[in-house]
Amino acid sequence: MGSKSPRGEFAARKLVEKRQRFRWSSMYYNRRMLMLDVKADPMEGAPMARGIVLEKVGVESKQPNSGVRKCVRTQLIKNGRLITAFLPGDGALNVVDEHDEIIVVGIGGSRGRSMGDIPGVRWKVITVNGVSLNELVYGRKQKPAR
Repeated sequence: MGSKSPRGEFAARKLVEKRQRFRWSSMYYNRRMLMLDVKADPMEGAPMARGIVLEKVGVESKQPNSGVRKCVRTQLIKNGRLITAFLPGDGALNVVDEHDEIIVVGIGGSRGRSMGDIPGVRWKVITVNGVSLNELVYGRKQKPAR
């Protein structure tokens, strides 16, 4: 008389349970299941977020490059957290003012990290007061008066 649950070495149920236990040793699986990256992420897993510009800052680039990358300190509207966002484009700093409403997206570094020679900056600005930053930089559109 056999038992009710299969206990063989290659019984499907046993293989599934073994695999589930083993997967926890993978760092990527572990972080995904415990949602550690979402908890630590100011954007809370969203692809983009609205924020208010608090101040303009210059971030020095990493070796071997030299230069000051123009960024803005931003307070996200959804949760009040502060982030630093990069302003792409020549003269973009002149377009953005304090208290402007901007939309930020990920900068495109690997696994949500910073990109290139800008240390600790993980986001970039794409719109200012509802107008594309690119259009403003190239002078094709005017920033609306608020």
